[in-house]
Amino acid sequence: MADTAPVTAAVAGEDPRAAGAVPAAPGGGSLTVGVEEEFLILDEETGRPVPRAEEVLHAARPGPALPGDTQLKRELLACQVETASGVCTGLDALAQQLAAGRRRLADAARQTGLRTVASGTPVLAGPYGALSEGPRYEDISGIYAGAVADYEACGCHVHVGVPDRATAVEVVNHLRPWLPTLLALSANSPFDDGRDTGYASWRMVLQSRFPGSGVPPHLPSPAAYDAQLQRLVDCGTLADVRQSFWLARPSPCFPTVEFRAADTASTVDEAVLQAALSRALVGTALAAVGEGREAAPVDGQVAAAAVWSASRHGLRGPGVHPRLEREVPALTLVHELVAHVSPALEESGDLELVRGLLADVVELGTGAERQRAAAAAAPRPWPRAVVGHLVRETLRAPSSRRAAATAAPPASAPPASAPSASAPSGAAASRSGTARRAS
Repeated sequence: MADTAPVTAAVAGEDPRAAGAVPAAPGGGSLTVGVEEEFLILDEETGRPVPRAEEVLHAARPGPALPGDTQLKRELLACQVETASGVCTGLDALAQQLAAGRRRLADAARQTGLRTVASGTPVLAGPYGALSEGPRYEDISGIYAGAVADYEACGCHVHVGVPDRATAVEVVNHLRPWLPTLLALSANSPFDDGRDTGYASWRMVLQSRFPGSGVPPHLPSPAAYDAQLQRLVDCGTLADVRQSFWLARPSPCFPTVEFRAADTASTVDEAVLQAALSRALVGTALAAVGEGREAAPVDGQVAAAAVWSASRHGLRGPGVHPRLEREVPALTLVHELVAHVSPALEESGDLELVRGLLADVVELGTGAERQRAAAAAAPRPWPRAVVGHLVRETLRAPSSRRAAATAAPPASAPPASAPSASAPSGAAASRSGTARRAS
């Protein structure tokens, strides 16, 4: 499609582009999807973030238009850049657009002695406080001070088209139990300033410093949603009603639902997996709304615990079941997510693709696990080895749809009614991933 997906900064709350056509029917097969990916700009010699986004974007402008009118944008910090895909109906086209955007940025960075990497946080810290220029960014810095100055965090945002804003609010209510699992699948930020944080997604820890972050509250109508945002603005904790830190929200400008749970994906395949699952969740929610089914209640504190657990452990170890309100294996939650959205995935023709991509994540480990494996296998100093790993992962070519669809289904965890420690250990998965990617 000729239209383009939106650009929405995680902190700035900007949303200047349209993000998806109105779906023809409440099902996964008719929904449009667009993806934004945020990247870090690193000095080639030191491996540290540097505030040179304008140089990279300037070098990237010459050349033919990117497929799908993919856009390259600046971000909150001057050490970050973003790609925004066009509106897509098929995941093959989405993968091609994401790969092309990554290549264009990487080529532009190399021309200026830099590298771009897809990681939720940098392995090594850069100079803090260098925000992109603009009055809105200055306002945000004035509100959040040091919480923004060192927020060198990058996310993957997925936009899915819905009929209207009222529907978007209803859909978000249905998404609440599943957002922590999307985070666990995407975890790709284990390091901070040269140290292992012990978390799979340190980005989410950094984001939790902002007011109103995490799983959004259940809000019954657009009026209630707007009133909640206005209350936070009146409290002085948000710059305006366009801004929020929730992990999913109705777009402030367009009829879309925006997912913001995921760390920036290490590879294109993992970004496509987030897009496929997000679109299927919206399709499943639309079906529930059409049938008049209410969203399952989720306690706010339990939801926060689920986000924390996903951030801490990723896929290896415990997760929190938002509805059962107890600890279960993280892979059990993935198993339940796939079962929940399978009808929508079948309708869109993406079920086998998703199974194949999930099988890769289970076998190779999440981005965080693979970063740790690269560190463990490297001689000292290890941070440079992890940076090199991220440079390669960022440009790894996406698998073809046919190849992914013929892959074995992912290792399934037992239902939550009978949890067991069936998942392979993180270390074993990391070793497997290292061996396979080195072959």
